[in-house]
Amino acid sequence: MSRPEAPSLWRSPDYMRLWSATAVSEVGSEVTVLALPLAAILILHATPFEVGLLGACQLVPFLVLGLPAGVWVDRMRRRHVMIASDLLRAALLAAIPALDAVGALDMPALLAIAAATGALWLFFDVAYQSYLPDLTGREGLVEGNAKLEIARSGGQIAGPALGGGLIQALGAPVAMLVDAASFVGSAVLLWRIRRPEHAATAPGGGGMRAEIAEGLRYVLREPLLRAQAASTGIFNLFSSMFSAVFLLYATRVLHLSAGTIGLVFATGTLSVPVAGVLGPRIGARIGLGPSIVAGALISVGAAPLVIAAPVSAPVPWLVAGFLLLNFGVILYRIGQLSLRQAITPERMLGRMNATMRFIVWGVLPLGSLVGGALGGTIGLGPTLAIGIGGTALGIVPVVTSPIRAIREIPDAPAPERVRVLAHVQHEPHAQELV
Repeated sequence: MSRPEAPSLWRSPDYMRLWSATAVSEVGSEVTVLALPLAAILILHATPFEVGLLGACQLVPFLVLGLPAGVWVDRMRRRHVMIASDLLRAALLAAIPALDAVGALDMPALLAIAAATGALWLFFDVAYQSYLPDLTGREGLVEGNAKLEIARSGGQIAGPALGGGLIQALGAPVAMLVDAASFVGSAVLLWRIRRPEHAATAPGGGGMRAEIAEGLRYVLREPLLRAQAASTGIFNLFSSMFSAVFLLYATRVLHLSAGTIGLVFATGTLSVPVAGVLGPRIGARIGLGPSIVAGALISVGAAPLVIAAPVSAPVPWLVAGFLLLNFGVILYRIGQLSLRQAITPERMLGRMNATMRFIVWGVLPLGSLVGGALGGTIGLGPTLAIGIGGTALGIVPVVTSPIRAIREIPDAPAPERVRVLAHVQHEPHAQELV
């Protein structure tokens, strides 16, 4: 029997407040992506190493705090975590022009702000992914994630253009004030959400270490989550190798200008809102699991178009490659986010999302380092080919897992899995049950 059609989330005031907060925050974040390194370059005359270190500082919290963040998010009201993260990020970003105005802005301060905003980004990300089921219900997860991807893509398209104009007109530090204001606006929208959320989880008797271990066991022993973590982690590892050398390849081998490269990236993101609209329909037509597999296949199949781009006319090939790549990534992301939110008991959502983030984002710095090292030894083209070829390995865990047979969102999570895993040391055959 088919399920009754749920009302559109466009008609849900509370969901629309979350959607609007995401869109506003994403625009501001894109301003920071440009303004933070430009502040280091233009004001502090940072070296290439210092600029790279600045970017690394924003990702280090995902490795250092990734697993504890899940425990803390499960113990607190998730909407409150999101609001606090927004307001603290606003204060940190507003401190940059203030420090610059009194001549106190230096590289250590900028690195500290980058690390702190990265940590708050982590907490917001884990909390929002864990909070969404409270607003959409299980039946609305696919639609909710798809619409949020549309909001994020809108910010990614509009943000760089707005940021570039603000930086040129006002300077990088003052442009940070726009980002700070966007986080305040996001916090206000989240504060106005009225739908109650699940109660926070009381601390476990075994302390934080035991709760972190429970979250890790749940992800690594649950076949559906383990396959997603493996596929996404492999794809991210090799795609970060690709990203580490692509700009050099585009400028030195394909002889593209900075403006042309920006146009390629901007045009390539136009498929993101299309995937956000079509994703739920594709999932409903072919099934949730097959749509996840299809997204992975499209992403991997699109990447060779980049390396095949001829020097004589590379732009059409690059645009086609990035359009397909982004479409596939969003189709995959909508399905796998919805599935993992649906199968995880509410009390475990924070730890599950944090563990997934720890695994699939933790490989990014490693991939960048390996890509940079290979690019300097074997050359840009071969490194690009290794990155593209390696992403194909990411298909294997998903295609060979039970995910491919799932037709729709499960009716309910399976809390018995958590109980079994929590006591796995007392039950030698527990792994067979999950």
